[in-house]
Amino acid sequence: MDRYKVLLAEDDADFAGVLTKYLEIYGYDVCYCKDGEEALQLFKKQTFDICILDVMMPKIDGFTLAEKMDSTTPFIFLTARKLKEDKIKGLKLGADDYIVKPFEVDELVLRLSNILKRANKGITSVKEDSTVSMGLYTFDTQRLELRINDAIQQLTVKEAALIAYLHKNSNRILKRDEILKAIWQNDDFFSGRSMDVYISRLRKYFNQDPDIRIESTRYVGLEFKIPVNRN
Repeated sequence: MDRYKVLLAEDDADFAGVLTKYLEIYGYDVCYCKDGEEALQLFKKQTFDICILDVMMPKIDGFTLAEKMDSTTPFIFLTARKLKEDKIKGLKLGADDYIVKPFEVDELVLRLSNILKRANKGITSVKEDSTVSMGLYTFDTQRLELRINDAIQQLTVKEAALIAYLHKNSNRILKRDEILKAIWQNDDFFSGRSMDVYISRLRKYFNQDPDIRIESTRYVGLEFKIPVNRN
């Protein structure tokens, strides 16, 4: 199996050195950048399987870096800050995880492994068919694109996997833990908040077709509603 390629953006050189050696022992190829600006330039030139971004970095901080990347590549944040607001901000930016320093490197390796497994599972699940019609939209499962008229919304792997799962189970109420276990493989607090962010995104993506709705039933779950005669 090919080694996963990791982009590590971290301004603490000593910590990054230890982390790099540890990840290499576990079979990862690590490209290290000392600040956000350097990481952004490298990201534009190379392809990575996952990114590890320190939040507090010179030149370009981790949050801004994630926004500028604007990619389907999964990423996690590392930070010494324990503020709930920071974690929520990270989730809204689409982070797959948010780890507060100090932490055990074994924990980071486990989380990386879980994220990459979910990403690979998501890719497999959305490529069963090439294109899927959803009302006025066309969902291209190979290119990870949601299209309506001439507009194209590029999707992340997780967004695509979530759309595929909702579509497969459309017009019936799904319990939150069903969705979490299917897409996130976890139903903890972080995963739940992450799902809420992704659901909000999908509602915006589908807002040009009034007949497509993602409805929430409090304390029960979600229902992806699509007219049967247009499915």
